[in-house]
Amino acid sequence: MQVNSTHIAPLGPPPRIDPELDQVLPMINEAVPLVGLLPDMIGVLRAAFAQKPTDTELELDGQYAVQEHVVGSLPGRAPVSLLICLPGKFAQPSPALYCMHGGGMIAGHNRSNIMDMLGLAREIQAAVISVEYRLAPEHPHPAPVEDCYSGLCWLRENAASLGIDPARIVVAGSSAGAGLAAALSLMSRDRGGAAIAGQMLMSPMLDDRNDTTSAIQMQGVGVWDRVCNQTGWEALLGSARGTDDVSPYAAPARATDVFGLPPAFVDAGEAETFRDEAVSYASRIWQAGGSVELHVWPGGFHLFDTMVPYAALSKDAKAARLSWLRRLLRSG
Repeated sequence: MQVNSTHIAPLGPPPRIDPELDQVLPMINEAVPLVGLLPDMIGVLRAAFAQKPTDTELELDGQYAVQEHVVGSLPGRAPVSLLICLPGKFAQPSPALYCMHGGGMIAGHNRSNIMDMLGLAREIQAAVISVEYRLAPEHPHPAPVEDCYSGLCWLRENAASLGIDPARIVVAGSSAGAGLAAALSLMSRDRGGAAIAGQMLMSPMLDDRNDTTSAIQMQGVGVWDRVCNQTGWEALLGSARGTDDVSPYAAPARATDVFGLPPAFVDAGEAETFRDEAVSYASRIWQAGGSVELHVWPGGFHLFDTMVPYAALSKDAKAARLSWLRRLLRSG
């Protein structure tokens, strides 16, 4: 795959990966194709995401009740399956994390990375709802984001019956899921939906142009490099990728108006493709008068905290997210 570059300024070498993370990186890239992923390898990536935690595992020793619910199709929209994990021993109404999984828009399911989300939610006595959105390239934009929006609308309408406080719903995700969470925040604002309490964007996939300094600098290095990123975006957008004909609901970095968005938590690794688009998006929200807590983790590659959870840097990242959620929701 040919990846074009409009970058002119000379670049230094990629940032050095944290030594504790670097020890594990060769094993990660041997197990999962996360560097140089081409379209004909999408099936291999999906196979790597195939394993799912059981309901028993999600219950966390009885702390959560787990159910699946299919949201009936709205006019012009497909049915959407939601994984719903409700806290059974906490005071109601509880806050909720409405989660979109990662996978580059081309892989994953509503149980991907759900254990990490439950770990955060348990600390703030929150519910977790994870959406099974349709994947590209079989279902290009706007199918994935519209699925996520349908699920969010259903959650708002049914919050009381689930024991959830509709004023304390945080949209959350990592990688492609974070991009969808950002898009939902834009879409909900523009369509006049009920306010979202916050958006937690972890290593967000925001910009289809794939031409930032960090994208160029990290090509062939780490996890989810520039070639992988182009594969994901072209699956979602086809020939529109990189042109002026891209909606901000597909690539939130394209939004010309970021006023009136909910408070955001944005983080990324220093040594990852999405570093600069995450920083840029946070800066633009600040410029519009919004609130963002931004972290760039030194030496972190993409999704380091999920892949190497015992590392000191991973523990720091998870602690920062929990602290932000507690302050946002005035919980714990």
